[in-house]
Amino acid sequence: MPSLPLHTVQARSGYATCAGYEIHYMDWQPAAAPRMPVVVAWHGLARTGRDMDALAAHLAGRGYRVVCPDMLGRGLSQWSQAPRDEYRLRFYARIAAEFFDALRIERAHWIGTSMGGAIGTVCAGGIFEPALAGRIVSLLLNDNAPELAQPALDRIKAYAGAPPAFDRVSELEAFFRQVYRPYGWLSDAQWRLLTETSTRRLPDGRVTPHYDPQMVRQFTDHVDDYRIWEHYERLRIPVLCLRGEASDLVLPDTTEAMRRRGPGALGLLQVVEVPGCGHAPALNVPAQYAMVDAFLEGR
Repeated sequence: MPSLPLHTVQARSGYATCAGYEIHYMDWQPAAAPRMPVVVAWHGLARTGRDMDALAAHLAGRGYRVVCPDMLGRGLSQWSQAPRDEYRLRFYARIAAEFFDALRIERAHWIGTSMGGAIGTVCAGGIFEPALAGRIVSLLLNDNAPELAQPALDRIKAYAGAPPAFDRVSELEAFFRQVYRPYGWLSDAQWRLLTETSTRRLPDGRVTPHYDPQMVRQFTDHVDDYRIWEHYERLRIPVLCLRGEASDLVLPDTTEAMRRRGPGALGLLQVVEVPGCGHAPALNVPAQYAMVDAFLEGR
C-alpha cells in the first residue's frame, strides 16, 4: 500500500464516555478516505496513547484510520473512582467495548503494547465482552503474551506503583530515558515528546508521570489478571507477537507454548523477535513499521 504525503494526514484529540468515564483519544486519519480500515492502538501499563504517535502517523499515511486511547487512569482520561474493581482487564474490556460503540467502529485491527495487548486478547476472545469478538479482525501483541514472567512483573510493579517526582521536566526526561531504555532507539525529539505527553504537575509544583499510581492495584488485588490463556485459546483471528529480543516479560518458552495453543495450533500465529529492544519495542522505526505493515496487509 503506497504512503500518502504527511500533510494529507489529520490528527485530532477527542473524548468519549465509556463505562461512565471520560476517555481521551487521538484520532489519526487520511485527509480524504471515506471508507478507510480502522486500527485501534492501545498503549502499555504506565503510558498513554501518545506513545503511538509515530506509528499512527505512518499508518494514517498508508490509508488507515488509527485511534489511540488513553486508558482509564492514564494521560488525559479520568481516574477510577473504584480502583480495586476497575483497574483490571475485565473493566478495561468494558471500556474498550463502549469505546468501539462511541466511535462507531464496526471492525478494526488491534495493536496493543504490553497491557494494550492483553486488553486486545480478552476483547477478541469474547469472554468478557461477547459483542467485541467478531469486531476485532486481527491482533498484534507488542511484547505481550497470555502469561508474563513474574520477576518482570515485580520490577514493573515496583516502579509503577511509586512514581518519582522531579523539580524539572528535564529531570523527568532523564528518568524516562533510563526506565524505558529497552524500547530501543528513539530520537531526542521522540524522547522529548514521550516526556511532554506523559507529564503532570503535582500540587507542590513538581512533575511526575501522568497516571494514577493506584492502577498498580491490578497486580496486588488481582494477582493472576494477566494469566489469560483461556482468552488466547478462543482466538480465531490472525495474531502477530512481536517479542523484544531482550524482553524479560515475554519469555521464549511462553512464545513456544503460544505456537502450540489457540491460534498457534490453527496456523494463525506469527512470532517475530525484534532486534535491539527489550520490553517493549517503540514501534517507531522503518524496520518495525515494515513488520506492522506486512501483518496488516496479510503478507
